[in-house]
Amino acid sequence: MITVVRGREELRQLAVDAGRELENANAEEILGWAARTFGAGLAVTASMQDTVLAHLAAKVMPGIDVLFLDTGYHFVETIGTADAVEAVYEVNLRRLLPLQTVAEQDAEYGPKLHDRDPDLCCALRKVAPLNAALAGYEAWATGVRREESPARADTPVVGFDEKKGRVKIAPLARWTEDDVRRYAEINGVLMNPLLQLNYPSIGCEPCTRAVQPGEDARAGRWAGTTKTECGLHK
Repeated sequence: MITVVRGREELRQLAVDAGRELENANAEEILGWAARTFGAGLAVTASMQDTVLAHLAAKVMPGIDVLFLDTGYHFVETIGTADAVEAVYEVNLRRLLPLQTVAEQDAEYGPKLHDRDPDLCCALRKVAPLNAALAGYEAWATGVRREESPARADTPVVGFDEKKGRVKIAPLARWTEDDVRRYAEINGVLMNPLLQLNYPSIGCEPCTRAVQPGEDARAGRWAGTTKTECGLHK
């Protein structure tokens, strides 16, 4: 991490210009620009669903910080994927923990907050830890893709996150699921085993189920509610 030296307006203008110039660039070119521009002030977030972005980032900037939100509610397969990334990829994996353990949260808010108020649970266990971590960076890269959901359809390859006050980079924004699969197969990328068990979108275990044939890829996230995002990308 570095001490952030660019002001908010400078970062915003940098993002606007880069988003326009890099719209048609490939993922490695986008990451290369980010590495040259921000250096140690760049971090990559990884949900450990697939590790394509972490793999790409390690090629472009070996030793880059990869941020993993260890919510305390992950599937064992997700934790195993994170362990494998730490062991195999040339990255610095940072596991971001909430302020409270699950037991401490249960004591304050009652058990199964994720069932009663999933927005608050996500805010406590995902959004707050990421916001705190990003205070030490000028930019962060995410694996968000436009085809994943209508809410993500307009994702810029480089934009400015107004809430976080940081440049937000989405090198895979234009990728399709086939692009992800092809890159993973060619490069032997680590993949979460749950992807083979009809979990095309993987979050915390209590809030994620397998999808049925014909369902949207994110239909298994917060099923039975109107919630579609954890809050990291709003």
